[in-house]
Amino acid sequence: MDRIFAPWRIEWVERDADPIDGCPFCVLPEREDAREARIVARSDRNYVLLNNAPYNPGHAMIIPDEHVEDPTDLDDAALLDHAKLKAATLDALGRDMNPDGVNTGQNLGGDAAGGSVDHLHTHVVPRWSGDTNFMPVTGDTKVIVEAIERTYDHLHDGFAADDAVVDSGDADAGDAVELDFDV
Repeated sequence: MDRIFAPWRIEWVERDADPIDGCPFCVLPEREDAREARIVARSDRNYVLLNNAPYNPGHAMIIPDEHVEDPTDLDDAALLDHAKLKAATLDALGRDMNPDGVNTGQNLGGDAAGGSVDHLHTHVVPRWSGDTNFMPVTGDTKVIVEAIERTYDHLHDGFAADDAVVDSGDADAGDAVELDFDV
């Protein structure tokens, strides 16, 4: 039997039923507490959401406000804003989490989306030397070494140091960092 010590997950197990009715990527940005919703940063047309089932600490997604499935459905301003927010996310990760590399990508359409919602999102997954070890290879088990709340603080701090910041927010109060790009 595989056993992994992850005491922070008890909050997820004991939580009340999540009242998300509809697309979570449309519902979560409407919540008042960005920290609880895991929204780290926002721009004019997109936002950064921590993945609730991360591959690694810092696994985030850049998501357009508009519910579209295909990047070709975004207007030029939203697409440029999406790209700039992805770059700002890479910078924030580099400033506060210092990964050795980063994987980015989109799962578009049908089976490629792996059962995820049909709302466009770009994954940003920080990588470190040694983050793939014997556990996932031989034990078919992935160990996440950092609680998502601590990851939120790291990434929030990384965004707060960005030159494009309008409002760095207050991590304790649940405010996302507001970024403004010239689009």
